[in-house]
Amino acid sequence: MTETTRLGSSDVVVPRLGLGVMTWGQARGIHRLMPAKMAYGGADEAGEQAAFDASLAAQVTFFDTAAMYSGGGSERRLGELAESKEIVVATKFPPSPLARAEDLPVALDASRKRLRRDVVDLYQHHFPARRVDMPTLMALMADAVEAGKIRAVGVSNYTAAQMRTAHDALARRGIPLASNQVQYSLLYRWPEVDGVLDACRELNITLIAYQPLASGALTGKYLDGPRPRGLRRWQPTFRKSELAAQRPVVALLREIGGPHGKTPGQVALRWLMEQQGVVPIPGAKNAEQAIHNAGALSFSLTPGEISTLEQATRRWRAAPRIRQMS
Repeated sequence: MTETTRLGSSDVVVPRLGLGVMTWGQARGIHRLMPAKMAYGGADEAGEQAAFDASLAAQVTFFDTAAMYSGGGSERRLGELAESKEIVVATKFPPSPLARAEDLPVALDASRKRLRRDVVDLYQHHFPARRVDMPTLMALMADAVEAGKIRAVGVSNYTAAQMRTAHDALARRGIPLASNQVQYSLLYRWPEVDGVLDACRELNITLIAYQPLASGALTGKYLDGPRPRGLRRWQPTFRKSELAAQRPVVALLREIGGPHGKTPGQVALRWLMEQQGVVPIPGAKNAEQAIHNAGALSFSLTPGEISTLEQATRRWRAAPRIRQMS
């Protein structure tokens, strides 16, 4: 039986591991220059189908996308694959950095159409912006809940203070803030320091962790091979000095994973899953990657193993120099 958890105090229940589909779908026109596509490339349709099927077979039924990914292409592709399937779908507003709060109703209806779903399980604000008035946005989110168009409200890339503002605005309508999606991994532990993780636990908000494998660095496959292709190769994560610092961490992940029959990446995902109220959403472009991710569901880490990993990665609790794209 797959482990499940409730998103905050909403009625949306998800497995303890999800799948991010940021790179799925056909990007058209200028959207082909989307940073995520240029950093990670895209999957072909056969790979996406295989990753989707492998995830469902492993009972990973929580899929995260956004209107902005590939100009709606990611939502469209997920909608094609998931039509009539019993899965939990999360997507994000806005479709453009130029959008304002008042654009939410039209944008939500467009997302529902692309996803081929009457109801979006989790609708998230992708990132805070001066153009988007938060009280107005949360009021429109609440309207959408009451209209039966979304089941739960989430945010993404919000600070602790911004979370509290959103939480309080929704609470006035009797609606919980279900989640905050932020970058979090063994090589990016800033949520433990900046107050986000503490606020999530205080307010019963689930932390959805994107980039849980640190752009693939925690798998160890880039330590002795070529750096990744695309824009990702220029991230600080893959500089020689950073790779040298990561080597003992990957060695420790391999050592811990050995008795469990697990890879470094699976141990890194499991470390996040052992954290209270955290759900990681790694990506997958083919069945092999989806099956690898799902391997994190079938074992547990001991308190001693968790503590050892936390001590070994304390340097990554420092203020980040760069955020990865969600």
